Amino acid sequence: MRALRTAASGMAAQQLNVEVISNNIANMNTVGYKRQRAEFQDLMYQNVERMGAQSSSAGTVVPTGIQVGLGVKAGSVYRITEQGTPSRTDNQYDVAIDGHGYFQVTLPSGEIGYTRAGNFSLSPEGTIVTEDGYAVEPAITIPQNAVDVIISKTGEVSAKIDGQVAPQVVGQLEIANFFNEAGLEAIGDNLLMETAASGPSNVAAPGQPGFGQLLQGYTESSNVDAVSEISSLIVAQRAYEMNSKVISTADSMMSVANQVKN
Repeated sequence: MRALRTAASGMAAQQLNVEVISNNIANMNTVGYKRQRAEFQDLMYQNVERMGAQSSSAGTVVPTGIQVGLGVKAGSVYRITEQGTPSRTDNQYDVAIDGHGYFQVTLPSGEIGYTRAGNFSLSPEGTIVTEDGYAVEPAITIPQNAVDVIISKTGEVSAKIDGQVAPQVVGQLEIANFFNEAGLEAIGDNLLMETAASGPSNVAAPGQPGFGQLLQGYTESSNVDAVSEISSLIVAQRAYEMNSKVISTADSMMSVANQVKN
């Protein structure tokens, strides 16, 4: 009975949907996290009677035919890159991007990763790093005798040196942009990697056309909306239950058929 396999594919699809929603809810408080959504596609169809087929010797054709769908499959799980709300921290090394762009991070492998999480710190050598100790690219080192650090909206990093009147420029932060941000590959630890789907990175100083500006003393909250996620979870749960009901109904029908006696 086709209904059994069709409903089973629906249950598998809704299980994936719940898994995606649960990951969103789990990352509600993850800095810079972008929520995800699962999309689905219908599976192939079985043509019992093909539309357009000749139905008589007079040349008449079947107008609609009979097609029976065989279920659903996962089409994609895409990332929604909507801006998260800036959250004030008053930490001078916390930086949020207001607009498009990603911070560049040098990974231990030497590759460049990308992130929206700007909760930075200093390494023992005074280099600006992520919470995992990965250097922010381009590398910027804060002098040991600095009493204050100023990061402008355009990414210029200045240090107020004890005994000096004017701040000293110590580096320039740059951010990267992509044609297809949803095509970036998430590798965990708030990091994303460039792929063929995302296209190559376009690097520039913050504030340039098409690039966001920086907010010192802020981090970007996740863009997960708890109410929306709970609503989606309820819909997915009900869809799962309805598919399981189809399996129960199909099983009952097969049981009745088995009990028919000649």
